[in-house]
Amino acid sequence: MPLNFLPNYQITTKIANALIRIEQIKEGIKGLPITPSVLASLRESAKLYSTHYSTLIEGNRLSEKDVQEVIKENKSFTGRERDENEVKGYYAAIAEVEKMAAKNQQLTEKQIQKIHALVSSNGSIKVKPTPYRDAQNVIKDSLTGRIVYMPPEANDVPVLMKTLVRWINTNKDEVPCPIIAAITHYQFATIHPYHDGNGRTARLLTTLILHLGGYDLKGLYSLEEYYVKDLSAYYDAISIGPSHNYYMGRAEADITKWIEYFIIGMAEAFEKVEKHSLKASEDFEPDQSPLLKQLDPKQRKILALFKRQEFITSNDVALFFNFSQRSARQLTLNWHREGFLKVVNPSKKARKYKLAEEYKL
Repeated sequence: MPLNFLPNYQITTKIANALIRIEQIKEGIKGLPITPSVLASLRESAKLYSTHYSTLIEGNRLSEKDVQEVIKENKSFTGRERDENEVKGYYAAIAEVEKMAAKNQQLTEKQIQKIHALVSSNGSIKVKPTPYRDAQNVIKDSLTGRIVYMPPEANDVPVLMKTLVRWINTNKDEVPCPIIAAITHYQFATIHPYHDGNGRTARLLTTLILHLGGYDLKGLYSLEEYYVKDLSAYYDAISIGPSHNYYMGRAEADITKWIEYFIIGMAEAFEKVEKHSLKASEDFEPDQSPLLKQLDPKQRKILALFKRQEFITSNDVALFFNFSQRSARQLTLNWHREGFLKVVNPSKKARKYKLAEEYKL
């Protein structure tokens, strides 16, 4: 049984050109004069887009507006409970991916299992990593019942996943990060380690790898939107191999076609961010990019809360990050000492903070 993971692909001219374009945009975005508040707003929009489009790929029936109302207003839609739970779970998983990326640690299987657990939840942050499937699953055409793909046997999944993670960590400094991400997406879908949620988890795992590799682009892009634009092209690109059976060609297939599709899509997503960021930098003054670079990931995120309200408390911070009260109090105290926050009400029981003037629009 082919359990050794040795990706087979070629760097075509299209892939090479797209990689160059990605690098150009990646470097260019760093210097754009986007204020912290505007950046927080653009990042939140990207998270909502990713949630909507990734769940839409799996058949979710909620519209873009519905998704925003479910996430931001906790709105319910009769007969759409499963759809609501899907978007809540995906949104929570995106938040977890951001936390994982901020820690900048080596990828682990437990991280992947936690991402899947969140994807499969109703948005709860208290989840246990999901163990891999313990039985065979088969992917069938919903209309004809024809077998589309038969993944590897359950007994082989742990070895394949361990091999994949080891390959990612071993090659991350040798192979361009976008290529690593493309191969990971393909191989995760190939292994299909779970009965459900494989597609969503693969897309989030891709995002985590790109962020860890420095291709987060300030969290402003959504690859999922590119996939949805032409779903048939997405499925066609990832359906590679002479047979629907893992053991009869899929594992050794040449995946150049998929990598080309993925890298070109990534370039398109980056170009869209470049266009929106340029517009945002022109529409909003002043240039605060030097200040923004000094902020840590949590400080950048909390700017979204200040956009909605003038003052915050440690309780607001606890709810915003799903932290304990003690951790939130310590965080706000640290931010105050660093000059990021200013005390409005000095009372220990009801202490309020406002954003330091230099970080406001």
